[in-house]
Amino acid sequence: MAEVSAEARIEAPAEKVWAQLTDFSSYGEWNATHTSFPKGGPATLELGATYEENMKLMGFPAEVTWTVDELENRRLLTTRGKGPMGVDLAMRYSLTPAPDGDATAVRIEGEFTGAAVSLMGGKLKDSATAALQESLRKLDGLVTP
Repeated sequence: MAEVSAEARIEAPAEKVWAQLTDFSSYGEWNATHTSFPKGGPATLELGATYEENMKLMGFPAEVTWTVDELENRRLLTTRGKGPMGVDLAMRYSLTPAPDGDATAVRIEGEFTGAAVSLMGGKLKDSATAALQESLRKLDGLVTP
């Protein structure tokens, strides 16, 4: 298993960050591993919704089928995915508004499990952590005036 995480303070209200985070039409503008949604992303963001995503991690393309596992508007989005070579993935996006409401702490946590993960654990962890950090930087750039 490989677990990764990254966190950043974004100088924007949680509503604005959430709107960008869940706008699947612009997902590729900030998500560093995303390459496309073959079928356009989820029709609606709700518990149990499924969608397919093409990704690239460590330079390798991967097709993942995601299911929305947890959803709290403007606070939490957790998805679980099935990828190639028996790899299971989980991504958790959590938003914590600052007390004044003008900024938001955004944390992304990822988990990769499966036989293929044990073969490339260290490199996968480094690559995925760098991708999460880049994603947060790009997300910040999109929502911060």
